[in-house]
Amino acid sequence: MVEKFDFSTINSRMHHVGITVSDVDRSLLFWKDFLDVEPRFHKVLDASYLSQITGYEGISLDACWIDLPGGVILEILNYLTTDKEPNSEWTANPGNVHICFETSDAQKLFDHAKKCGARPLSDGPVPVTEGPNRGSMGCYLRDPDGITLEILQPSTNKNN
Repeated sequence: MVEKFDFSTINSRMHHVGITVSDVDRSLLFWKDFLDVEPRFHKVLDASYLSQITGYEGISLDACWIDLPGGVILEILNYLTTDKEPNSEWTANPGNVHICFETSDAQKLFDHAKKCGARPLSDGPVPVTEGPNRGSMGCYLRDPDGITLEILQPSTNKNN
């Protein structure tokens, strides 16, 4: 068993969530429309440290940072190599990750995401009937690369 680690001793916080896409410019069109923000940073990176971090020799990345609500950065990356295959977008597959947006109006954000090009997996937000978010409304949609977006409208009932 691993000894408990006290993150407060190293001043840790969430910095960013990274997603890998097939085309950063196409992805940016969606995210700029959806979040109504301009990218903080967008550049092709080819420094040698990237090979050390990623394990891809001589790799270059088309990289972009966008500010998400709440202060976390969305890092959008396209690995500039021909040796890649899209992952399955199905959330049941191990390794799949989703990005959840909390909102006071799930239907309005769902409709907005659809207008921006997201593909819904349901007709709209559905009631959450069990678990820690019981009483909330939620739904999944997919961005142009199949990245799963969750929309969660928390319950206003404090007894849930």
